[in-house]
Amino acid sequence: MDPNLFRYIWKHTRSHQVWILFVALISMPTYFLALDLPKRIVNGPIQGRGFEDESVRDPFLRMEFSVPEWMNTDGTLVLFEGFDLDRFQMLLGLSLTFLFLVCINGLFKFYINTFKGRLGERMLRRLRYELVDRVLRFPMVQFKRVKPSEVATMVKDEVEPLGGFIGDAFVTPVFLGGQAATAMGFILVQNVWLGGMAAGIIGIQVILIPRLRRRLIELGRERQLTTRALSGRVGEIVDAIGGVHVNDTSNFERADVSSRLGKIFAIRYEIYQRKFFVKFLNNLLAQMTPFLFYSVGGYFALTGRLDIGQLVAVIAAYKDLPSPIKELIDWDQQRLDVQVKYSQVIDQFTVDNMMESQLQPVVTDRPDRLKGQFKISNLTVNDDSGARLLERLSMELNLDRKVAVVGGLNSGAEYLCEALARLLPPGSGRITLQGEDLDELPEAITGRRIGYVPTDASLFQGSVRDNILYILKRAPLREATYDGAAAKHRAWEISEARNSGNTTLDIGADWIDYEAAGASGPEDLLDQVLRVLKIVDLDEDMLGLGLRGVIDPDNRPELAAGLLAARSALRQILEDDAYKGLVEQFDPDAYNQQATIGENLLFGTPVGEAFTDGYLSSHDYIRKILQSEGLDTDLFEMGREIADTAIELFADLPPDHPFFEQLSFMSAEQIPEYQAVLARIQHQSVVDVSDADRDMVLRLPFVYVEPRHRLGLLDESMMARIVTARQALRQKLPQELAGAIEFYDPEAYNRASSIQDNILFGRIAYGVAGGAETILKLGLDVLEKHELIDDVFDVGLDFNVGTSGKRLAQSQRQKVLMARVLLKRPDVLLINRALSSLDRAGQMAIIQRVLKDSEGTDANPPYGVVWALTNAAFASEFERVVVMKDGAMVEEGEPSELLAQKGEYAALVA
Repeated sequence: MDPNLFRYIWKHTRSHQVWILFVALISMPTYFLALDLPKRIVNGPIQGRGFEDESVRDPFLRMEFSVPEWMNTDGTLVLFEGFDLDRFQMLLGLSLTFLFLVCINGLFKFYINTFKGRLGERMLRRLRYELVDRVLRFPMVQFKRVKPSEVATMVKDEVEPLGGFIGDAFVTPVFLGGQAATAMGFILVQNVWLGGMAAGIIGIQVILIPRLRRRLIELGRERQLTTRALSGRVGEIVDAIGGVHVNDTSNFERADVSSRLGKIFAIRYEIYQRKFFVKFLNNLLAQMTPFLFYSVGGYFALTGRLDIGQLVAVIAAYKDLPSPIKELIDWDQQRLDVQVKYSQVIDQFTVDNMMESQLQPVVTDRPDRLKGQFKISNLTVNDDSGARLLERLSMELNLDRKVAVVGGLNSGAEYLCEALARLLPPGSGRITLQGEDLDELPEAITGRRIGYVPTDASLFQGSVRDNILYILKRAPLREATYDGAAAKHRAWEISEARNSGNTTLDIGADWIDYEAAGASGPEDLLDQVLRVLKIVDLDEDMLGLGLRGVIDPDNRPELAAGLLAARSALRQILEDDAYKGLVEQFDPDAYNQQATIGENLLFGTPVGEAFTDGYLSSHDYIRKILQSEGLDTDLFEMGREIADTAIELFADLPPDHPFFEQLSFMSAEQIPEYQAVLARIQHQSVVDVSDADRDMVLRLPFVYVEPRHRLGLLDESMMARIVTARQALRQKLPQELAGAIEFYDPEAYNRASSIQDNILFGRIAYGVAGGAETILKLGLDVLEKHELIDDVFDVGLDFNVGTSGKRLAQSQRQKVLMARVLLKRPDVLLINRALSSLDRAGQMAIIQRVLKDSEGTDANPPYGVVWALTNAAFASEFERVVVMKDGAMVEEGEPSELLAQKGEYAALVA
């Protein structure tokens, strides 16, 4: 990228800049005419010059030019005689002409500003795209030096001011300068002394103001750097928030952030002081000229050396002069400012050893399978500090073998995998694949035929499905179909992308390479996903996520119908004597004793935040229903008794006592609060206590479950009254709360509840040993019989993994990364200590399944494996072992042979 902003702009917008400059120049004549017309209106029809006799008529719009006498005897060439008008008609004609010129000038400004805006946004889009393109080609070591939040800030925020300047880069000085020169020339034509004074004041502004603003530019640069550093620091705090909490360093972080904010405040405060002083001085100088015009120009008018029309025209012309001059001065400051910002950004995105763009082509064809071997010759790899990671390493790794790489921490085993995956560039030596230099192969080959599972387990924000299928999205293989307005919009998108130097690849197309996964299309892709998830032991986790998932029956009506059939089948099974009493089904006309009072009252799933257990007691509508059914007093007394009993039983226990795990409606920290509440409300009824105390007390019965808490507070009469209140709540639900509750219906799918709750449609009984496990097994059997397991598994794939996948456990993230690499069926699989968060048995099971899968089947070809193991004992499962120590290979051979030698490998296994 060109380090000079103006050359960069001119290179990509030359034709557009020339056009807008041309438009700016042709707008000058009408601008001059608009300045001249007020003088003609004042001196002519208003003062009566030329209309001394009422019968006199003057030509309007007469068009004539002076020509040499040999062309015309009177030296004037008349193109149009015009219209003869009297004094009033002339006033009206000139005024309408002035209005017309004002409209023309306004349209010129509108077109120029709109064109500049579009041009600037296109260039801003181009610049951001090029910056991200360079990020995609950065050498991997560069990402150890930069913070992700700082890179994002530069791409998003720091180049934003450039978009507003790019459109102004060339046309603004011409357009504003032309306007200022036209107005200045007009003033000089009217009176040279007034013009000279105006020019002198403007000269002082042009020279003095930019000098005063130089410090502002330096301060702006400092502000940019400190703000960028703050952004990076906040990003670090978010990434390392666990370390902040476990080490009690939160106050240190607050002090650090406060110090950084103090520096930014000091810089910004100095900017404000200097900026407004410069503004004050600029406005003072701008107002000096009108003072001179009124005083000196008025003197000239009184002495007859300047007529009134000329003075009015000069003042009117000057009215338009300060604005272009001020904007020109602002443009010059903006020019210096954005050049500094552009240079700083370019410096950050200009790095050595950047990948050539030719190595990232768009390839739709599937490359041939790799054969042969990795050949490593005298390979030396250094980190960014110069420390040796691998030293003079030479070996050959056949692509069809199962190779284990073992060694202690920093032995070089992990760096060998990174070098083979092209994540660590060679300092010297080389790695060849099929006789070609590995670094010179396009990513269309290495990225599709080589699989790499890293040590760290970071995922993209999105669903599990998005993260697994991400590895198959290399090029748009099937174009999207657009009709009507969508087709026009897509054509516009392509045109604008080309004008902005962006790729025209359609993100809406189908990018998934089904063939690479061994599927023929989206119909059987799920089978391949399930296959790899079983290999990494993640299929049951996905099934569990699916059971806890929520679906919209309108979008998946067949699945919803199947789940309702499964609900009916499970209900029949639960009627068997062996399972009777395990689940209490929801019945619209009966109280469910295994559910809370709040759940029984709502008899549905809250949608949004209008109704939750914690806020039911304070909700106005719920309070109104309780009062109308006479339940408010009874529930208040129940809450008082619950609080009193809990305090009596648990007040003297330490906060960490295990009994508090059974006390679901009150925490140990809340006991003193409820002691104070009971003291305040003693001998008071529900209508006498404060709203805060009433809400605290009523909150307790709403989460009360008789079989769980066993305080004997619910009788048949109370349960019947709650069912009656439930029906009133549903019937009287106001319109503004419509949709806030998805009510339970035995014959309908509840769109706000999970799949598991929809199948169960009730609550598991408390106190039954193994009840939850039994019900889960019965539910899975029912889903299996109804052929719904794959559908539930598919719902589990829609689970959102959160930022960097942190909604999943570390072990689950590692499994997802391995599964997606297996899905693309590589020719050689590189695994770099990727199962470190699993226990020994879990690692061994996955290693055995992966090695079994690598042997291939009729549907899936075999592949080689190079695995940097976390435990050398696992190497016995492999055909060959490479032992690394201090960045060098110290042993290699079959596991049994190395054990017999009793060398480094034997020591690691022991």
